[in-house]
Amino acid sequence: MGTVSLESFRVDVERLRAEAVAVLGAAADDAGLEQARIEFAGAKSGRLKGIQKLLGGLDGADRPEAGRLFNEAKGAITAALDAAQVRLAGAAAEAAAIDVTLPGLPFRLGHVHPITQTIRRVQEIMARLGFESVDGPEVEDQWHNFEALAIGAEHPARDPLDNFYLAVAQGADPLLLRSQTSTVQIRVMEQRKPPLRIVSLGRVYRPDTADATHYPMFHQVEGLLVEPGATMADLKGVLRFLASSFLGGDVHVRFRPSFFPFTEPSVEFDMEWGGRWVEMGGAGMVDPAVLAAVGYDPAEVSGFAFGLGVERIAARRYGVADIRDFYRNDVRFLQQF
Repeated sequence: MGTVSLESFRVDVERLRAEAVAVLGAAADDAGLEQARIEFAGAKSGRLKGIQKLLGGLDGADRPEAGRLFNEAKGAITAALDAAQVRLAGAAAEAAAIDVTLPGLPFRLGHVHPITQTIRRVQEIMARLGFESVDGPEVEDQWHNFEALAIGAEHPARDPLDNFYLAVAQGADPLLLRSQTSTVQIRVMEQRKPPLRIVSLGRVYRPDTADATHYPMFHQVEGLLVEPGATMADLKGVLRFLASSFLGGDVHVRFRPSFFPFTEPSVEFDMEWGGRWVEMGGAGMVDPAVLAAVGYDPAEVSGFAFGLGVERIAARRYGVADIRDFYRNDVRFLQQF
């Protein structure tokens, strides 16, 4: 009768197999792998060699099964050793491919777009005069975009060729992409009582043909002041302060008579900068009908409003001849700012 039972041999072989596979799989470098190889698969003193010697102590009838168990364990340990060698060799090759002495590649960092820079600059300047920056929806209804601004149903500004109307459910009031940020001023006046000082900045949409000075989407800044005793002189002072602060130097402002449905009187205003006059936008005293439409009493308060294109003043400040350059996403152009 043999001195080793088949069952105890099976337990020893499985324990050795599991331990060897775990240790070989965790080897972190060549030295650790070689140490594990000697411990488990060494030709003279390896633990696998010690298990093999136990085969002689088994009964003759148990030796075939024990031999099968030993060969399976040996195969698993050999496969784990080969896999560890391949893994460490690949890691070494990858590390060798990186020359740590070479200087690194700098990250390409972006910066704030010139239009956004201009908007933030205008907000900061107007805040000095107590104007709060506000914004509103870009999809508007007829009331806020036209009617509350005294733009009647027959006014040419409501023509479908001059606006981006949106498809809505049958019977619903037409919606459109706002054509001016005056809509925000109406919304604020509906919710607040005077005195009021706000500046609205954001995207507006008009179906203009894109050229050097026009674009179907552009940014507009509009200021509104409503309080007792507001005058055209206050309006001119605010515009001159904005122009001087934004463009630098002593910038003069002049008014030219004009017409807008929501202001009376209405003016176009120009700025003298760099020795020449440049048309910048429209302005005027808020029409009493607009004040009444939002629940203000025109006998108690008056106000003024002005609007100008952000792209226009950005182009003036940065010396850009074609506003389409702002939207071409050409990094060579944008990185100048």
